[in-house]
Amino acid sequence: MLLQKLEQLRSLFAEMDRALIAYSGGIDSTLVAKIAFDVLGDRALAVTAVSPSLLPEDLEDAQIQAAEIGIAHDLVQTHEMDNPNYRSNPVNRCYFCKSELHDTLKPLALERGYPYVVDGVNADDLSDYRPGIQAAKERGARSPLAEVGVSKLEVRELSKYLELPWWDKPAQPCLSSRFPYGEEITIAKLQRVGQAERYLRKLGLKTLRVRSAGDTARIELPVEQVKDFVQSADLENLVTAFKSFGFVYVTLDLEGFQSGKLNQVLPLSSIA
Repeated sequence: MLLQKLEQLRSLFAEMDRALIAYSGGIDSTLVAKIAFDVLGDRALAVTAVSPSLLPEDLEDAQIQAAEIGIAHDLVQTHEMDNPNYRSNPVNRCYFCKSELHDTLKPLALERGYPYVVDGVNADDLSDYRPGIQAAKERGARSPLAEVGVSKLEVRELSKYLELPWWDKPAQPCLSSRFPYGEEITIAKLQRVGQAERYLRKLGLKTLRVRSAGDTARIELPVEQVKDFVQSADLENLVTAFKSFGFVYVTLDLEGFQSGKLNQVLPLSSIA
């Protein structure tokens, strides 16, 4: 079944003939870029949007991965922070982010002769609250993984099958996802969250989030790592570092890391 889906993806790109990939460097869009390049060669182009919500390390990873795949890779600046609808951080913030992304990519694709813009949305994303998916659809973007029914687990399995060394790379959504809905997003806040997560990664931690609420940083780690972290980490230095980044309080979420955790506070009526 897995290899059948891989062949379906290859056939899909063969039918496209030329495609521009909205490429974040995450495991999903990287798999799409890999398959597109294998089928289309120089008729495939990966484009990464650069903005304050993208960690410099994630941009570097995207560049390294694209080079290893061999796909042509360009960067474009996006300006979602100029939009007050984005900065105010409503529950549909991602709609405004993806609107900006695809309003940038679509004319670029047409200018360069790419009839299709494709993204890394997978089948599991369709059952989650992802307002950005609607923005992409409205602008004609296609989602090959979702079209073929490839789940997040299958993305990793296919990546491993294709011998991509980053097949087990943790998910890394944009930094704006670290803030509770309704709290204004600023470049300074994005920067301090980025600094905090960079600090934790230098300690050897991989799967993590630093959620920011007002002046408080809330560290999320996999629940099985929480006890060891408390016992082994130099908490005094950690708190000092976080305060130097601009936080006043530093806490640890005892429930542990959960992707999309901020969506738990949403009533069903707001995401219907």
